[in-house]
Amino acid sequence: MPIHKLLSICAAGCLLLANCKQADDKPKNIQKNNPGEQQWWKEAVVYQIYPRSFKDSDGDGIGDLKGITSELDYIKSLGVNTVWLNPVYSSPNDDNGYDVSDYRNIMKDFGTIQDFDALLKGMHSRGIKLVMDLVVNHSSDEHEWFKQSKSSRDNPYRNYYHWWNEEQGKPAYRYSLFDINHDAWRYDSLTRSYYLHYFSRKQPDLNWENPKLRKEIYDIMRFWADKGIDGFRLDAFQFAAKDTTFPAFPKHFEKNFNQYYGVQGNLHGYLQEMNKEVLSKYNVMSVAEGSGNTLEDAHNMVDADRHELNMAYAFEGVSIAQPNGYSLLHFKDVFTKWDSAFAQKGWLSIFLANHDQARLVSRFGNDNPQYREVSSKMLTTFLMSMRGTPYYYNGDELGMTNAGFTKIEDYKDMPTLNEYKHLKQTGGDIPAFLKRQQFECRDNGRTPFQWDNTANAGFTKGAPWLKVNANYTAINKAAQEKDPNSCLNYFRKMVKLRNDNKVLVYGKYTLLDKANPDVYAYTRETGGTKMLVLLNFKNKPATANTGINLSKAKLLISNYAKAGGTTLQPYEAAVYQLN
Repeated sequence: MPIHKLLSICAAGCLLLANCKQADDKPKNIQKNNPGEQQWWKEAVVYQIYPRSFKDSDGDGIGDLKGITSELDYIKSLGVNTVWLNPVYSSPNDDNGYDVSDYRNIMKDFGTIQDFDALLKGMHSRGIKLVMDLVVNHSSDEHEWFKQSKSSRDNPYRNYYHWWNEEQGKPAYRYSLFDINHDAWRYDSLTRSYYLHYFSRKQPDLNWENPKLRKEIYDIMRFWADKGIDGFRLDAFQFAAKDTTFPAFPKHFEKNFNQYYGVQGNLHGYLQEMNKEVLSKYNVMSVAEGSGNTLEDAHNMVDADRHELNMAYAFEGVSIAQPNGYSLLHFKDVFTKWDSAFAQKGWLSIFLANHDQARLVSRFGNDNPQYREVSSKMLTTFLMSMRGTPYYYNGDELGMTNAGFTKIEDYKDMPTLNEYKHLKQTGGDIPAFLKRQQFECRDNGRTPFQWDNTANAGFTKGAPWLKVNANYTAINKAAQEKDPNSCLNYFRKMVKLRNDNKVLVYGKYTLLDKANPDVYAYTRETGGTKMLVLLNFKNKPATANTGINLSKAKLLISNYAKAGGTTLQPYEAAVYQLN
């Protein structure tokens, strides 16, 4: 499978966010999930932090917990009220922490459990909730469970993972997203068996059919929830359930990867059990990302009467962007379809970027210096004015761009490096692959945060683990703090507008000017308040044909100093109050 396909499949894994209080607290409105019902998690603006690249406190070139703690006032200044933190658990770091070797400890690169406690306290003192990543579709092969599991066929931990004994014959082919040979079965000579890994061979899949394994996971979740964190993100959880008879799949099934891997087996049973054992005992917000193959799949995960999760996080929108551009008509159709499907029941997440995607402005806007700022602000306007809970990736508030890497030595991303090796072995088109990676590689979104114009963008005093984007002298937080019209300060204004106007959270969404290939126009309306959002997605003037008279409308925000009217400048964004 081409790497651009796997990125759209595993872009962020399954999200599970939870605002968790102590287990003995009575849950409050846990399963209320109708669009009009007010909940804190619907009103949240989630800011995602990739800890390895955010801020280094000790000069080893790797971002850490103390680094994040040192910038909590900055995070607070953004107006966000929830932080989603990528994995910080103990890990050999095969996949940057998504291969966990100890779920109750902190990776040495990031600090100590005491550093974590200080970070959590600092966030809570500023009114910021902390959501942790939890990776339980698979573990590291260096986790004690797996060490025990592979030691003998009769070890008590054997069934914590998926094994296929060699006397049964070679198991039916399964595709691995990250393996050099794309074979998800890895042979182990000690016990003469194969183990399953949908991702790297160092990320063996956990066997969720085993009730002992599930109990271990629920205990881990309680450990962190009782510690005081405000949530979890369950990575790749839509793949956790398998048909453990492992029947043969049709030839080239990997072209429809989600159909065969996503929302299979007893996944809903596991989610309902998780809800009963953990989620229902806390005041939680839960988010299902990778929401299956159909809208029905998504509703089955999040509808209140199912007692599973609360919020859908669908990948269809984020997968639209391509190196040769994308159709705004398609973009509008996708987001309108998902909003309509959840207009009466359930709740959505809104996002266009995360740690598994390249930069927001480079994919959906225009990172040419002439248009970078206005297109970045336009995309911020979209994300903060749609119905649903917005997720915003660190650095995008500055309009950070793709890295511009040109050779394979620039990259650190494991699946990129493995795919490069695979193409070399099979005679693939290396130049085309590298060109595509310039647009979509995950490392584009993982270059260090650009704090100022000093060496290494102020990220570290040492050698950064990944090269800093060369444009940091022009694009950085310090410079944008001084500029009232910067991307950063526009982001703050747009977040404030959303926080101050619940119509942008709960209001009915109505698409206008549907056939316009250049302009995305829609209204948000509730309780007698109505707002109009106009977004020009193109690098040329465009006209919005909404049929709405703006002569008495109030312009609330725009990314141009001189704005107003239905003729929009390149990448212009404007939000009007109509009544």
